[in-house]
Amino acid sequence: MIDKSAAIPTVLARLDKLPVGHAVDLRTYKRNRSVIIHKQDEGVFLVIENGFEQNRFEVPGSKMKKTLQKLLKKEFPRSRKIRLYDLGPWAADRQTPSLKTL
Repeated sequence: MIDKSAAIPTVLARLDKLPVGHAVDLRTYKRNRSVIIHKQDEGVFLVIENGFEQNRFEVPGSKMKKTLQKLLKKEFPRSRKIRLYDLGPWAADRQTPSLKTL
């Protein structure tokens, strides 16, 4: 778990090191909302938003910081801690990963 104030630099550093085809999952403390970021190609990410809104969109690497700021504000408005999962090799056609549920 990471602090929300340190989430953007931490996620951007993790995305830089992420191999193509792998994904990370950002979740609230209660695990009821999530944002999955899948690295499709070098510099192109697929973002799957599953919370207040359900969206799928592609983001270039240069716009990722601004996109993360908007998503954290919209999906995690009152959260102080964010869970960051490394999903490993992940097929983008799957809607949600199989993680531990409560």
